[in-house]
Order: sequence, then structure tokens, then C-alpha cells
Amino acid sequence: MDTAHQQQAAQEVSGARAGRAELAERVARAVRADGTAEPLAGLRLRRASAPTELGYGVSESAFCVIAQGAKELRLGAERNRYDPAHGLVVTAGLPFASQIVEASRERPFLGVVLTLDPTLVGSVMVEAGHPAPHSQASVKAIAVSPLDAGLLDAVVRLVRLLDAPTDARFLAPLVTREIVYRLLVGAQGDRLRHIAALGGHTHRIARAIDRLRTDFDQPLRIEAIAREVGMSASGFHHHFKAVTAMSPLQFQKQLRLQEARRLMLGEALDAASAGYRVGYDDASHFSREYKRLFGAPPLRDVDRLRGAAAPSAGI
Repeated sequence: MDTAHQQQAAQEVSGARAGRAELAERVARAVRADGTAEPLAGLRLRRASAPTELGYGVSESAFCVIAQGAKELRLGAERNRYDPAHGLVVTAGLPFASQIVEASRERPFLGVVLTLDPTLVGSVMVEAGHPAPHSQASVKAIAVSPLDAGLLDAVVRLVRLLDAPTDARFLAPLVTREIVYRLLVGAQGDRLRHIAALGGHTHRIARAIDRLRTDFDQPLRIEAIAREVGMSASGFHHHFKAVTAMSPLQFQKQLRLQEARRLMLGEALDAASAGYRVGYDDASHFSREYKRLFGAPPLRDVDRLRGAAAPSAGI
């Protein structure tokens, strides 16, 4: 590498370091106590002063950046770890587990989550001249990639607008559009383009995901869903797992068990009633499946959660 390239590389490293430092300072100032805030529509900031337990939830389409600390998101058997040098993109609503793995009182975890509106993604894709992909390949709905300087700079500028509410009303949508554009032309471009596309297997799987999320308490009929989205049963199973890292049955099971947990905590249902509500006819089967996912039988798990704050399930 010649001297000019070395100097350019050194400047990029220095700029990225300064950008992350500013982002961390601004997030810390915006969220002064542990917890989550949404200072702008679609923009969430998170602070945590210690690692967290594994939390469970359902994802949304979003772009996630960490200013300080590290986090791990589990999708099926896959683990996706991200940190200040890497961004996470999620392009479908999937049941997942996550935990903050690096945080301390001296250096708290500081994170930024920007919701990705599929309509906005499609609009930017068209205006930027990025056609829908012709490939029929399925694209995984969650992935981590290096955070380049342009994306980091745009995220810093978006968070910087928190200090200028009047400007934010006009400029925040423009910076958000820039972030979507940079994602489209970067390493995550195929992922966003497939989700915005009107054809291809990923779009069909997205339809199936919506169906499963709506009817998770109903018996799972693979052949009927595959026929509904215009695929063979074997092809549907293969492409569904390629996108979600789970089989349709595993996907449905996680949705059912997470809803049962919510019912027991939020509506004080007993285990048998919660299990029946989400589609389990056999209470002992429900208890075994619940313990396998959450690490304890329903009653013991709910008692533990009631005795402490439930772990966050944010991406």
C-alpha cells in the first residue's frame, strides 16, 4: 500500500473512532438512566449498565447500530453478535432471543435502532435506480455486516438532530432516507431489495411469515400455506428456513410459547389456560416445550420474572 492509501486508511480509522465516540456521547446524554427512549418517531435509543439475561420477542424491520458495548441476537440455532464496528439489519418479523453481552456502569451499552419502513425502502430503491432482484434465491432476514464510514456518519447526524427539534422535523426524514440508500448500495443491499421486491421466493416467505404470525394458534398445515404462496411443500420448507433460520414448526412454536409467557405474566393466566389459548391441547406437552425454550417450567419461570424485571427483548 502506498503512502497516500495509508494516510487515507488512517484518516478513515480516525474518523470512525471519532464518530463512534460522538454517537456514544449523544446517546448517553439522551438516555441518562438504563432503559429505552424514542426521541424521534422510528428511532429508539437503549442504555444498559450491565449485561442482560436472554430476552425473547418478535423482531421488526430495522437497522441497529451499537455506539458502545456488544449484543447477541439468536435466531433459531444461529447467533449474531454485533458491536460498534458492525451493524445489524432485520427485514422481517421473526421470533428471536437477544441479550446485551458487554456493558458496565463505567462503559454502559449504548445502542440505536432505526425502524425500516418497507414503503420507504421501495421508494428509495426506485428513485435510486436499483431494480428488484431477478434472482429467485432466498435471503436471510437477519444479518450482521461491517459498519462503513458513510453509514456511521449518517447515523451520527440523525442522532445529532435530537439537539435541534425544529430542524429534526424537516431533516430527520431526509437523513433516514440517506441511511436506507446507503444500506441499499452497501453490503446489505440484496437483503433490503429482496424484501421490497414484488417477486422472488423471499417475498413469498414474507407472506407466509405474516400468515403464521396471525394464525400461530391454529394447526400448522404446511401444504396449505405452501399452496397459498405458490410453492411446493418441500420448496417452501427449504426457503422458509433459508430466510428465518428456523423450520415453520420451530417458528410457530416460538411464537406460541412467547405469547403464552406474555399471557401468564400480563393476564395472570395459569399455565394450562395459557397453553390452551396458544394452541396446545396437552398441558404436559406445553410444559415440556416451554421448559425447553425458557429453561424452566412455566410456573417457576413466571414466578422468577415477577420477582425481577423481565429481560428486554429488543433487537
